[in-house]
Amino acid sequence: MNRHTFINSRKATMMKFRTALIMTALFTLTASAARAGLPENYLKRWDDPAVQKRIDDGIEKNRKSNAMLTIVDAAGKPISGAEVKITQTSQDFLFGCNIFVLGQMKEKEQAYEDSFLKLFNFATAALYWDDLEPADGKTRFAEGSEFIWRRPPPDRVVAFGKKHGLTLKGHPLVWHNGAHNPKWMPRDPDVLYERYIRRFKEIAERYRDDIPIWDGVNESLVCSKDFPLYSGEDRTYQPYVPWAFKEEQKLFRPENLIMINDVTTFNWPSNEKNRYYQQCDRLLKNNIPIEGIGFQFHFFSRKSLDGFMNGDRCDPNTLLDTYEMFAKFGLPLWITEITIGSAGEDGLAIQERITRDIYRLWFSAPKMAGITWWNLGDGTAYGNEGQAGGGLADEDFNPKPAYKALDKLINHEWKTKLNLKSAADGLVKFRGFHGKYEIQVTAGGKTKTFDVNVSAGGPTQTTLKMP
Repeated sequence: MNRHTFINSRKATMMKFRTALIMTALFTLTASAARAGLPENYLKRWDDPAVQKRIDDGIEKNRKSNAMLTIVDAAGKPISGAEVKITQTSQDFLFGCNIFVLGQMKEKEQAYEDSFLKLFNFATAALYWDDLEPADGKTRFAEGSEFIWRRPPPDRVVAFGKKHGLTLKGHPLVWHNGAHNPKWMPRDPDVLYERYIRRFKEIAERYRDDIPIWDGVNESLVCSKDFPLYSGEDRTYQPYVPWAFKEEQKLFRPENLIMINDVTTFNWPSNEKNRYYQQCDRLLKNNIPIEGIGFQFHFFSRKSLDGFMNGDRCDPNTLLDTYEMFAKFGLPLWITEITIGSAGEDGLAIQERITRDIYRLWFSAPKMAGITWWNLGDGTAYGNEGQAGGGLADEDFNPKPAYKALDKLINHEWKTKLNLKSAADGLVKFRGFHGKYEIQVTAGGKTKTFDVNVSAGGPTQTTLKMP
């Protein structure tokens, strides 16, 4: 080996060594960032290979189906070797957020809307009674109504949803919370029942064709004693709950889904001592028409999030056991409100890691139909709930790491994109996430595009006829 060759060889070796060092450093940095600030209690449970396999298997089983496409020519004969480009264009699963500041962000409005539409196909509209009807008989349905922060007129939300193909949910029809009921609300139970029927009727007539999903009763298991319809200590069977579902069912469309929703506490325990499970079981056995079950998942401070990470409640197996138990009712399950904050030391990294972990878990659970983050950007939360820094974006709607993690999951990992060729019998087989697909077929110098749905309960079997 001459001197020139030796020097070049040594340079190449040093370059490889430096590259290896850089890659090792990057891997260590990435792993460190993913674990930053997370207690060993959390990491031990979530990094367990058996847990990750359970989640992966659940996603494969519950969120995907087989599809079989037969490519034929104009005479109906199978085409062998056709090039088939498979692109998923939308998802059946609903990924959402509340849309409480639509049209209220001034110079940040476009950034807000762009951030929303990039991630979400599902939006929760605010129909809180106090702000929807601040004076008896005077409603704020229409565009041009009096401005109230975090309460855009529902007509505006409906128009935005139609324009962008969003599925909408109305929240809530009945809620005991005095802070969100009008000051004029009657205290006499009989009169209040009458007013509720008027409220249901007005909302149903205006929105039942445009808002398909509704929170029929909200947080009844923590009903306050000063609510005029509160009755006794047995919160698992407050009489106003079955009454509300029966009355709502009369006024909304059969295709509307009217669900029950309750607080974070009832994600646990994963056995029949769970009071929410007991309530749903009792309602269904009494033929009360609840059509979905919603779970909130709020941690409104760093202290409460630390408690979650350091305690037994962060255990993924327990959470999955809970959702599998509720799935036995045969109703769609929903994660309806999520706050996972970024406040405090290592807050952004903690929010990113927990968000990715918990979304994967929810996406894997049987009967799960949708997941809704609560406040998209910092500075848009209610009252002191903002102290958690629970936005997926900052106050200017710049994406946080958690937003980017969800973008990777929702828009990349959980969308199917394949390039295949048809077999001798014209058959193309694949397994894909549920949703709408664009299938581009090229054969014999001709290209044609087809629309195909891959749905739960498959397999999908479709014949695609080329010109």
